[in-house]
Amino acid sequence: MSTEARTPSAIDQIAEDWVDTLVELQPTIGTFIGRNEGNGRFGDYSPAGHEALAAAARTVIGQLDAETPVDAVDEVTKTDLRATLALQLRSFDAQLPLRDVNVIASPAQEIREIFDLMPTATVEDWEQISSRLAAVPAAIDGYIETLRAGIAAGVTPAVRQVREVAAQTAKHAAVEGFFTEFAAGASLESGELPASLAKQLGDGAGLSLLAYDKLSHFLAHELADAATPVDGVGRDIYALQSEHFLGATIDLDETYEWGIDELARMVAEQNSIANEIKAGASVEEAIAFLDTDQSRKLHGTEALQRWMQETSDRAVAELGRSHFDIPEEIRTLECMIAPTQEGGIYYTQPTDDFSRPGRMWWSVPEGVTEFDTWRELTTVYHEGVPGHHLQIGQAVYNRATLNTWRRQLAGTSGHAEGWALYAERLMEQLGYLDDPADRLGMLDGQRMRAARVVLDIGVHLGKQRPDGNGVWTAEYAFDFLRENVNMNDGFVRFEVNRYLGWPGQAPSYKVGQRIWEQLRDDAAARAGAGFDIKDFHKRALDLGGVGLDTLKASLLA
Repeated sequence: MSTEARTPSAIDQIAEDWVDTLVELQPTIGTFIGRNEGNGRFGDYSPAGHEALAAAARTVIGQLDAETPVDAVDEVTKTDLRATLALQLRSFDAQLPLRDVNVIASPAQEIREIFDLMPTATVEDWEQISSRLAAVPAAIDGYIETLRAGIAAGVTPAVRQVREVAAQTAKHAAVEGFFTEFAAGASLESGELPASLAKQLGDGAGLSLLAYDKLSHFLAHELADAATPVDGVGRDIYALQSEHFLGATIDLDETYEWGIDELARMVAEQNSIANEIKAGASVEEAIAFLDTDQSRKLHGTEALQRWMQETSDRAVAELGRSHFDIPEEIRTLECMIAPTQEGGIYYTQPTDDFSRPGRMWWSVPEGVTEFDTWRELTTVYHEGVPGHHLQIGQAVYNRATLNTWRRQLAGTSGHAEGWALYAERLMEQLGYLDDPADRLGMLDGQRMRAARVVLDIGVHLGKQRPDGNGVWTAEYAFDFLRENVNMNDGFVRFEVNRYLGWPGQAPSYKVGQRIWEQLRDDAAARAGAGFDIKDFHKRALDLGGVGLDTLKASLLA
């Protein structure tokens, strides 16, 4: 990573100004990257808010078009920022905000989840939280206004997503739900909060409950009545969403066929390893055998959190000595149990000054108290080092070269999640998954990601099913995933609903991995005997987050 400061250019300044604009128009983005000046409010979720964001994007595109890059860093910034903004405008023109309801990443979740990332150390922090709690009703009202505009325009989400999110928001509206517990748990290390502030927090929590109750009722009745019964979004919207999540344009039909072949390869590899675990065993029998091994089990979330942290710390220490240059600033990764119970494991990046470190979150579903280390070891590498934390933390650290947008906001799911899957395979190659059980766990995840490519493209494009018995349906999607993951029905249900409501996102993991591996192999073929994989990784990660088309062009250059 560069330690010599680069003189900022005019294009850098455009990118910095765009970050400022985003923080102003969408304060939750500011919270996400540690810009706390807007922590007491939300952005405008109404149609007027979306119009303002689109107008700002058009202005920045014009500014970029008027500037000539001064160096290779500028070339990447201009290319990637312009592509990102143009895609944002295409999504706006396609009226995607009018149908933005899904079970994992829509305003219904964002408005609640941002409180997880807000600072809580001081009285001033809690005052900001109090102000934002009081602003929840206006944010919800704006969101409802946008969805009502969608109803009027005949642009609505799938009824399955609406009903699922109605159930989610009803939980947040419960008296014993998140907001009440969050306000009641407010405290300072140095003592109690002032009584007046504690009351304001309680009042804000009450307002938030009422707002989420209003949203839940709107979803369950008004929007559900107007929503489309069709789960698949069709080729045009899917292609747009796929490009959004990859930062690259792919051949969807070729990728569907590749996904089928990749899934078959994962199954064959699993079958081979199952035999190593127990002679003659099928994958199911090997899993059943491992599930009886108490030495590979963790009991309770405290034990899970402790094991995650110990595993992560060990990987950072060992890889930092031998395989990667890991700066001190990103050697801290906090492993956390999320305050929700919705399922899923995710990473949140450090703030720009590292005052909030990178964090790995595990949202443990209600009732789940037992965890298998052989399943989850690869997940720690995926979310931590050398996965998301190394990739994203290194970009944040590289401030001598990269502007704030490049460090904190640029990039795509295909770039980040593709790298994380690439990192899982890398850890296998480095010997960290030599235990056949741990390798089976890694392949369990890789098989799921391959299955998601087939399922996601299949159901949204109405492709022929792999078994030849007609076209994809949501019902077949549930059966298909059950056949390809060793997870309970609650997990399967959540995952398929996620794919149905977030088209193009789930395949970006495995497709991103494919592109990362192709780029590495192409670089190795060009360099021949002189290929240095450590140097390849450094050059790629030093770019920060970019779309995969930009990554390819930059590495080729």
